[in-house]
Amino acid sequence: MATVVQKITLSASRDIPFNKLVLSQSNIRRIKAGISIEELAEDIARRTLLQSLNVRPVLDAEGAETGRFEVPAGGRRFRALELLVKQKRMTKTQLVPCVVREGGLAEEDSLAENVQRVALHPLDQFRAFQTLRDKGLSEEDIAARFFVNGSIVKQRLRLAAVSETLLDVYAEDGMTLEQLMAFTVTNDHARQEQVWEGLSHSYNKEPYIIRRQLTEGAVRAADRRAQFVGIDAYETAGGIVLRDLFQHDDGGWLQDPALLDRLVASRLQNEAEALSIEGWKWIIVAADFPYGHTAGLRRISGETPEFTDAERANLDALKAEQDRLEEEYADADELPDEIDQRLGEIETALAAQGDRPVIYDPAEIARAGVFVSIDGEAKLKIERGFVRPEDEAPITAEPDGDDTDQPAVGGPEGGVQRTTITIGGNPATEAETPDEDDVIRPLSDRLVTELTAHRTLALRDALAHDPNMAFVAVLHALCLGAFYAYASDTCLEIAAKSTGFRAQAPGLQDSGPAKAIDTRHDAWMRQLPEKPSALWDALTGFDGDSRAALFAHCASLTVNVVKEPWNRRPAALDHGDRLAHAVDLDMVAAGWRPTVENYLGRVPKARILDAVREAKGEASAQLIDHLKKPEMAKEAERLLDGSGWLPEPLRRTDVGAPADKASGETDALPAFLAEVTENGDESDEAISNPEEPQPHAIAAE
Repeated sequence: MATVVQKITLSASRDIPFNKLVLSQSNIRRIKAGISIEELAEDIARRTLLQSLNVRPVLDAEGAETGRFEVPAGGRRFRALELLVKQKRMTKTQLVPCVVREGGLAEEDSLAENVQRVALHPLDQFRAFQTLRDKGLSEEDIAARFFVNGSIVKQRLRLAAVSETLLDVYAEDGMTLEQLMAFTVTNDHARQEQVWEGLSHSYNKEPYIIRRQLTEGAVRAADRRAQFVGIDAYETAGGIVLRDLFQHDDGGWLQDPALLDRLVASRLQNEAEALSIEGWKWIIVAADFPYGHTAGLRRISGETPEFTDAERANLDALKAEQDRLEEEYADADELPDEIDQRLGEIETALAAQGDRPVIYDPAEIARAGVFVSIDGEAKLKIERGFVRPEDEAPITAEPDGDDTDQPAVGGPEGGVQRTTITIGGNPATEAETPDEDDVIRPLSDRLVTELTAHRTLALRDALAHDPNMAFVAVLHALCLGAFYAYASDTCLEIAAKSTGFRAQAPGLQDSGPAKAIDTRHDAWMRQLPEKPSALWDALTGFDGDSRAALFAHCASLTVNVVKEPWNRRPAALDHGDRLAHAVDLDMVAAGWRPTVENYLGRVPKARILDAVREAKGEASAQLIDHLKKPEMAKEAERLLDGSGWLPEPLRRTDVGAPADKASGETDALPAFLAEVTENGDESDEAISNPEEPQPHAIAAE
């Protein structure tokens, strides 16, 4: 016997005047969620009602219909319509499409309408926004119509622009929304798919890894080269900037490093050409110079012009106004905006007055040169007045009286010129030449050597009895080596040299100690005379404290504890350890911290994990032990930041005390690993350093 299928009957649909509807107490929605009633009312006003109300007739005591209807499902739509009536944008008798229910429970209808409603998949929303824009709506129009911020629309459109292959993966729940967001940093679909394919067999597919791989080879907008050129100039030249709409990206990533380098070189060259009118013999430009690039060059000193009467009067007026305002508001918790602005203007004006151009001797300019680069704050850096040894002025020899047969320098055609003896103002002829025994001839070289040997011993003994003058003499020799390249104006056989480093560690020039040394050196250079022949008198005129401070600075420039495989100096390096202990050297206080560039990217994974384990404990090491080398190094940098951890070569060991394992030092690596570590590279995991910038020389005409 065939089964009879019961046919369903749908609830009737009716248009009911709004003033016949009331909100039912059976509506289960009690908590506000989603868009506001006001926004829903605006949406209904624009599009009219898109979904009918679910209503039930209101019955009297006898069970008869009263002509009114309650709304158990669709309460938010009812309130939005009610708001439109209050705003007189809709009449009270406006017919409202309703589905009239009679059987069952009103609460069940309300629950079913909300529970059985399936939320839109995010990808459907992304694609819907894209469709609306394709049909002519602007991003602002879409944002206004759906009551969202314009940045939300930009984000959704960017998500919809990801490779369709990856969108299909996301639609099938093969990728999280956060991972999809990470792919939006680039519009290159092929690259997106390549990265996802590479990560498909990886344990770690974190969004930050996706972003890192997609921006590999790009330059961060925070890079000083990018800041020096300017993002606008880079984009005007056709450069593309990758931006992350979903998290802070410091301005994004510049995708064309070659274009950026060309723009940097072009701007530096323009700056150099502007400097060439000053008459310098040479100008060298580079985005960055290695630390110690001026070693071996003589720095010429200029003069700062005196203030004119008008400038001095203006300077005094500014200082007086500054003192008055600071005294007047000394007790104020917060400065008024106009006062704060005025004090800032005064500080800027005073700084401009102090930053006066230096005037150099034209003759010195003709043999000196300039270095042009970018400083650590992405500003133009101009270093004027360096003379190379080959450009020094030739020295004209004076008669030294050693021998009558010594030729004179500078004779005609470079030939030998004998000494001309003048008597009574007239040249003597050969017939008038006196007998050899009557002529006072220069002493012989041998005799002079023997006599000055006696003087040398006597001077040594005398200097040994005068410690203060011995200090000045050594200081004089140190200053010649530190401030006057190739000067030989000392009788002390002390070779004090300060040279640059052959190996340039990342960030060396911009480190705290490097900047402090350069600042101190420039300050002393301004106090010392330009010519080495005047140095002795200047030093004897200094007070004891000044000489001691200058002595310490010059001595510090000769320190070298760089450990090089080809230059083994165990005794010197041992003395360096003793010196570090004596001055209480602290590399953490000096500003060194482990980064990918200076350490973590240059050692094996075992070293990275050992550093994290030592500084933060085993639990922290386990957080990253599954990562690949680049990600492990980056995460280790974050974990070690602020921990004070130092690698073995930077730790200060108490002289004479055995190494303490509890202090964090680790056993030496096996020979084959130690060699890899010393070379700073691994066959398959090392992170290579960027190439050194190549300077471009510009000869000033």
